[in-house]
Amino acid sequence: MLFAACLCSAQDTVNRRNKLLNSVVEKYKIIKGDNDTRVGAYKAFYRRRTIIAEGNYDKGKKAGVWSFYDKDGTLSEKYDYDKSEFLYESAIDSTSDVHFGFDADVNPGDRLTRPVRIGGAFYGFIPYLHAFRLPFETDGLDVDYIDAVVELLISPGGRLADYKIHLLSDYYDYKQSFNFDTSLFSEEDKKFAPATLNHRPILSRIFIRCSVNNNGSLDFY
Repeated sequence: MLFAACLCSAQDTVNRRNKLLNSVVEKYKIIKGDNDTRVGAYKAFYRRRTIIAEGNYDKGKKAGVWSFYDKDGTLSEKYDYDKSEFLYESAIDSTSDVHFGFDADVNPGDRLTRPVRIGGAFYGFIPYLHAFRLPFETDGLDVDYIDAVVELLISPGGRLADYKIHLLSDYYDYKQSFNFDTSLFSEEDKKFAPATLNHRPILSRIFIRCSVNNNGSLDFY
């Protein structure tokens, strides 16, 4: 009877694989016949090998403690979805392709914290890369000569207030910026822990330097 129950349970779920970016793939389970309800273990991989996110779904919602890693597999963040609480957040590497700007005068001795996204400064930024495609064809272009910078404006209330893409290429003598409505993103993807100055929330910006794929999509360097 126990074996039959386990077999029945296994038949109730289906494995799914989804490409988030050219370099990132996620693997998860759904309830059979319901493509929208994720259940059980979840993992996302960078370049097919390195785990960059792992956790569990319960009836379509992220549950328990999730761990997030950078592209080298180093732990960057732990978040408890049951308690809505950050358990760990690593320092940003000074050589990272992620940088921050603050709309405030910072004096020596001030305590400044950066804005924080659930998912860390790698996996957590995937939605903002995924949302954009080059507005022109790449035929005949060498995309290695084109850089992109995603700019996110984060309000003192911890909301995504503005979303921009900057494209630049010295080789092609090209420079252009594009503004988009934040309605492109889910409510979850609009939420941040805001930057603070001496424990007071302030306006901040996040800049993510990206590479461009041959199909015009963005990716991590």
